[in-house]
Amino acid sequence: MIIAGDIGGTKCNLAAFREAGRELRLLTRQRYATGEHSSFEAILQSFCATIRSELRDSGLDPIRAMGLGVPGTVVDGRLYALNLPWAVERASLASVLHLHLKNVLLLNDLVATAFGLDKLSADDFFPLNQGIGDPHGNKAVIAAGTGLGEAVLYWDGRRHRAAPSEGGSADFAPRDEREVRLLLFLKQHLSRVSCEDIFSGRGFRKLHEFLDPRVIHSTFAERESTSASEITQNAFEKTCPVCVQVLNWWIDAFGAEAGNLALRVLAYGGVFLAGGIAIKILPMLKVSSFCRSFASKGPMTKILSRIPISVILNEDAPLLGAAHRALAVVGSTSGDFL
Repeated sequence: MIIAGDIGGTKCNLAAFREAGRELRLLTRQRYATGEHSSFEAILQSFCATIRSELRDSGLDPIRAMGLGVPGTVVDGRLYALNLPWAVERASLASVLHLHLKNVLLLNDLVATAFGLDKLSADDFFPLNQGIGDPHGNKAVIAAGTGLGEAVLYWDGRRHRAAPSEGGSADFAPRDEREVRLLLFLKQHLSRVSCEDIFSGRGFRKLHEFLDPRVIHSTFAERESTSASEITQNAFEKTCPVCVQVLNWWIDAFGAEAGNLALRVLAYGGVFLAGGIAIKILPMLKVSSFCRSFASKGPMTKILSRIPISVILNEDAPLLGAAHRALAVVGSTSGDFL
């Protein structure tokens, strides 16, 4: 049996899979609210108890490996993350599951998503720009949610391999006078302004407060990230003109950041939008300036306009990617599974 997880600042999804050769069959899955648990070990112990309860009569296989998609960078078996309330370490998780350390795999969540792409069907993608993709070209994945994640799938001559990025921590670069004024506004309270400060759930309220601080909504007394749903809902219903401006601006600027990522990694194989926000605002994305802002890169505009852009509709992509990487670990004899 393989355990897989998609760990986030808002929620944690865990699933158990039974091995069927090189494939996996879902046995059970659970969703946990991150903020309601004192540690990830507590979540894992609760999930293991659920497995024993639900699968008591189904010939439960022993756990052979676990793969986790985690939001941040992993160094020496420890996760360094800005959006989690607790530490995540391979050694501690291996102890909970009674596994050898090498059979506990921590992957950047966007790397896990990248590995999950080829486990999805055509119906799991919505094309924003059909483009003309190079099957051997690099691909990029960008996800806006609690944070901003970015990753690349690069072609090594035989296949695509995934590599992580902390592009969300890069400096926010204004494109015009309004965004220069936004940057100066934010620097009144922030020592530096990162891309993640704008292109994540907490960015919506920042834009709203910049555009009109006199308009205050019910969630503005709570954490910044909680306002994203209210602002986008108001924008869809057109009950607040400022919210409409915020959503249009956010989408336009997010398109420019996705284009920046495509430039940095030459993602001629395609760019994929993951994360919960893209799915929730998909009706607006379809008719927005996203693709125009994506491609608007001076002399590179014509080239970027040919890059396929798709929204990943299946939010299980990181879960599937982490599960199959864990399967590759226990199924590999050569060690060539990264």
